[in-house]
Amino acid sequence: MTELQEVQITEEKPLLPGQTPEMAKEAELAARILLDRGQTHSVETPYGAVTFTVYGTPKPKRPAILTYHDVGLNYKSCFQPLFQSGDMQEIIQNFVRVHVDAPGMEEGAPVYPVGYQYPSLDQLADTIPCILQYLNFSTIIGVGVGAGAYILSRYALNHQDTVEGLVLINIDPNAKGWMDWAAHKLTGLTSSIPEMILGHLFSQEELSGNSELIQKYRNIITHAPNLENIELYWNSYNNRRDLNFERGGDITLKCPVMLVVGDQAPHEEAVVECNSKLDPTQTSFLKMADSGGQPQLTQPGKLTEAFKYFLQGMGYMASSCMTRLSRSRTASLTSAASIDGSRSRARTLSQSSESGTLPSGPPGHTMEVSC
Repeated sequence: MTELQEVQITEEKPLLPGQTPEMAKEAELAARILLDRGQTHSVETPYGAVTFTVYGTPKPKRPAILTYHDVGLNYKSCFQPLFQSGDMQEIIQNFVRVHVDAPGMEEGAPVYPVGYQYPSLDQLADTIPCILQYLNFSTIIGVGVGAGAYILSRYALNHQDTVEGLVLINIDPNAKGWMDWAAHKLTGLTSSIPEMILGHLFSQEELSGNSELIQKYRNIITHAPNLENIELYWNSYNNRRDLNFERGGDITLKCPVMLVVGDQAPHEEAVVECNSKLDPTQTSFLKMADSGGQPQLTQPGKLTEAFKYFLQGMGYMASSCMTRLSRSRTASLTSAASIDGSRSRARTLSQSSESGTLPSGPPGHTMEVSC
């Protein structure tokens, strides 16, 4: 028999007619730069047009990371410091990202006419399927802040099969009670809309300190050309319905969830209460020290490290190297007291710098990070 010989075939990308290898490399580089800058799209939904920006290319068998911002912000002012940080680069190389702007919040958005009926937060959640259908994405990992965290939670309750995980920063799942409404109305008589929104985003200590960050965001909100639109989004947030989470009940988040709040955040109690209502085997609670009301702005490195652990727990990025949280200087194991008799006891964990890497442990624990 004639001996068979192995023939090694090198696969090459075909060149276009008249295209040299140098030209092909330049075209590939230009395409990569375009992806890094993001591609902005707009899709019509039953509740108006929604704008979103896509970074990167879809990865096989991996969900997209989809973000939703808080009131007074857009995707850039809410998430750019986090996703442009050096620690985040490993994550963004492994996932395509979709940054959603709430209607009328995108840069250059026209001001809605007087009397325009702005969508409720529930209706904003119903626009997400239109985005995923447009992009042909089947599953997501949601990252939301404040109103955006509520919107992603509502979406996850209605579309459980399409959400693999949620990172919820400053979530308040409860509707406003009568006392909250009275306080809100009283505050509205003495404070402007920008000041009320700043009080929602940052703690009173931060606002009193008037740091460079506070000055920056006060200027962004106060001089926003679409301030009328921002007020509409703000009103929708204040008219939100109760998510009715119930531990052990039918209304709950079935996917892995990481709840995040700063130790000085105005929403700390609401997030703690939310943690008490979710499945402890699926939920991790991260309380970040010295991060104020917006940890994704003030502590992007530590939040990124926690996000990597979260992704590892979901089976992604198993070989990722962890450094920041493992350098936490304190080690403690405490129990959180029950509030109003309904909050479960939680473990608070900070890893000592002498002990190496932070143990993954089972879900349902509380990490208090203080580096």
